[in-house]
Amino acid sequence: MADKKTFYITTPIYYPSASLHIGHAYSTVATDAIARYHRQRGDETYFLTGSDEHGQKIERKAKAEGVTPQEYVDKIVAGFKDLWKLLDISYDGFIRTTDDYHVKAVQKMFKKLYDQGDIYKSKYTGFYCTPCESFWLDRQVKEAGGVCPDCGGPVELVEEESYFFRLSKYADRLIQYIKDNPTFIQPNSRTNEMLQNFLLPGLEDLCVSRTSFTWGIPVDFDSKHVVYVWLDALSNYITALGWGSEDDSLYKKFWPADVHIVGKEIVRFHTIIWPIMLMALGEPLPKQVFGHGWLVLDGGKMSKSKGNVVDPVALCARYGVDAIRYFLLREVPFGSDGTFSNEALIARINTDLANDLGNLLSRTVAMIDKYFGGALPAPAVTADEDAALIALASELPAKVDVLMNELHIPDALAEIWKLVGACNKYIDVTAPWTLAKSEAGQERLKTVLYNLAESLRIVAVLLTPFLTSTPAKMFVQLGTAPAQASLNAVAWGGSVPGSQVHKGEALFPRIDVEAELAYFAAEADKAKAAATPATEPAPAAEAAPAAPAKHGHGDDEAPAEIEYDDFAKIDLRLAKVVACEEIKKSKKLLKLTVEVGAETRTVVSGIKQWYTPDDLVGKTVVLVANLKPVTLCGVESHGMILCASDAADENLSALTTLAEMESGLKVR
Repeated sequence: MADKKTFYITTPIYYPSASLHIGHAYSTVATDAIARYHRQRGDETYFLTGSDEHGQKIERKAKAEGVTPQEYVDKIVAGFKDLWKLLDISYDGFIRTTDDYHVKAVQKMFKKLYDQGDIYKSKYTGFYCTPCESFWLDRQVKEAGGVCPDCGGPVELVEEESYFFRLSKYADRLIQYIKDNPTFIQPNSRTNEMLQNFLLPGLEDLCVSRTSFTWGIPVDFDSKHVVYVWLDALSNYITALGWGSEDDSLYKKFWPADVHIVGKEIVRFHTIIWPIMLMALGEPLPKQVFGHGWLVLDGGKMSKSKGNVVDPVALCARYGVDAIRYFLLREVPFGSDGTFSNEALIARINTDLANDLGNLLSRTVAMIDKYFGGALPAPAVTADEDAALIALASELPAKVDVLMNELHIPDALAEIWKLVGACNKYIDVTAPWTLAKSEAGQERLKTVLYNLAESLRIVAVLLTPFLTSTPAKMFVQLGTAPAQASLNAVAWGGSVPGSQVHKGEALFPRIDVEAELAYFAAEADKAKAAATPATEPAPAAEAAPAAPAKHGHGDDEAPAEIEYDDFAKIDLRLAKVVACEEIKKSKKLLKLTVEVGAETRTVVSGIKQWYTPDDLVGKTVVLVANLKPVTLCGVESHGMILCASDAADENLSALTTLAEMESGLKVR
């Protein structure tokens, strides 16, 4: 084991636009396992998570719901904390960017950068995408065909006075730093992406204030400005430790961070904007930024409208927290994308947890109870097959240590399960039930059962960071004393002969696969039914005439009326999707080939978040057929697919027909 040290690890701070799903839980569970491992090995550890609560998007959503922005975020952040408690997330600090201490520190940071000339006032004229919270140059928007280059959605032309941060001033210094520190950005593939796509082509100075909304941290020396997202959100990693406050003892102890765990979509901000901010402040850079992949649903992105959102609360209630933590940590290669499916979850529970681990523990404890009255026997007669098992168990802690320090979480669990598998094979080879039949065999049986119990003790110790309740249950059944349950006692031979074992309930009951998949199918049908609006309005109650109602979470004011002739200019046609594929360069765009009567067209649509290509092929959709062609991510699009969505853009559905109709027919 390496020498003890301090260890500081962070998750991204989550944006409270809606409740979190299993994909969000993945990042935090992985970070928790790493933090728990470092605590177990004796490192003084600080684990930070939190919420990013400012911005125009929050302001607009709060207005749509008729509440203040603070009320809006308070409710959602309370749900974040409830989920982390359920998942046994052992964070040491939870920062909210609305916390007073953070607000004051950000204002101090902004003033410092302004005073030294790294922030300056100018005027911004260009395009802004509210959902992406991104500014775009005129050139970039033109190349994308007049829409957001990232999501394909509409952009607003804005002109406002803003403060700018001199990113360009530090670009060469950051490039050299990345080259001199090859482990700064992990996995390695992301290093080349940052250099080639962003740094080497040249950086633009960054807009760091806004005047068009008020829900943000005020610039204290220029009150009409609020600090824009980058300085506000990214700085949480040091303000949470007391940077800029009277008590910065945690900052002095734990900074620089050992690792920022982030999703791959925000690696750019954490490896370009954040380190340049720190350079300008004269502060050390984090040792590493690790960008993990996405957890996606088998068959596509999660969407409430499709009835396929995976709720971690419901999963934990059905299978237990440890089963869900194990699946997330074992199933997904840390650093690459992974897939969630009900079948894969059940397979992991039944195979790895119920059969391999749970059954091994039950058999071992039952045999000690049956053949030795529940008292762990001392090893006696040895044989050749013992050496391989003991060597595997003895070498395992060091292997896990190396893998966890390199953030290879699934590989660490795979190594632990190699010992579990070896124990099950060891039972088959030694046949304890046969040894028990003879007096000579009894002496050999003592060794076999001791070796099994000792291997299970080591497994339980090493599982402690990953599964938060299972190891304790294993220690109880094995009769393991607290002194033998720590990493310090993980060396072979820690189990004490004479310890009393205790038969208990199965660690993970085996799941009926057929019944469970039927349950999931029924739940999906319920969700789809709940998300599908009625096809006919309910009869209106007899009442006096009233002002037009506002439905859902729309804007407070209805759009201006138009003449019929204006509407008649729009050519709406039915189109049949005959082919569909992802646009690899975009997270949000799909390329559809549609049949419009006898004509075939290519249409690009920003609906990748809600539909997979297979979802759309064969479907009839409504097409705006007379739009001028635009180019999105290099693909020329001839039309627009009409969709309906809620104000939060969480649920979206492409418009279709109630009956089968020919493509090319006019919609009116």
